[in-house]
Amino acid sequence: MTTRDIVLIALFAAIIVVLGLIPPVTLGFIPVPITAQSMGVMLAGCIIGAKRGALAYVLVILMVAIGLPVLAGGRGGLSVLVGPTGGFIFGWVIATYVTGLIAERAVREGQSELRQFGGFFLASVFGGIVVLYAIGMPWVSVVTGTPFLTVASGSMVFIPGDLVKAAIATLAARAVLVGYPLLPHRA
Repeated sequence: MTTRDIVLIALFAAIIVVLGLIPPVTLGFIPVPITAQSMGVMLAGCIIGAKRGALAYVLVILMVAIGLPVLAGGRGGLSVLVGPTGGFIFGWVIATYVTGLIAERAVREGQSELRQFGGFFLASVFGGIVVLYAIGMPWVSVVTGTPFLTVASGSMVFIPGDLVKAAIATLAARAVLVGYPLLPHRA
C-alpha cells in the first residue's frame, strides 16, 4: 500500500463522515433512517476502487466502534453496530468493494461517455443498493424480530432516493475520471 492509497482512504473516510453531517430522515415504520452516508458506498467504490473504498469504510466503522459520533445524527459506539442499522453499516464495506469491482471492470478510459456513465450507474445500483440491501435487510429482520418480507417491503421506500444517490455518484465519478486522469488507476 502506497502513501497515495493511505491518503485516498483517509480522504474518503472523511468524506463519508461529512456525509453524516446531513441530518438523517427517520421513518416511523422501519428503524433504519435515510442518510447520505450510503451514497459514500457508491462514491468510494466508483472513484477510488474496490480495495481502497472498502478500507475507507473499515476506517469509518473503527471510528464508530471506539465511540466517535461519525454516523448520521451524531451516532457512534458499539450499540449502533449491534442495533438494527448494524447490518447496513457492516454491509457498507462489502457493498463498496462490489461497487468498486464492477466499476473497475465496466469503466475504462477511451470508452464512450455513455458507456462510462452506464458502467458507473450499474456499479452504484448493484453494489450500493442490491448488495447493501441483501446484507442490511436480513440483519434488521433478525435484530428486530420483524418478518423479513415486512422489512423488505418497508425498505422499498428507500429505492427512489437511492437511485438519485446512484445518479449523483455516477456524475461525480465520471467528472473525476475526466478531470483527474491519474485516479482511475485504482488499486
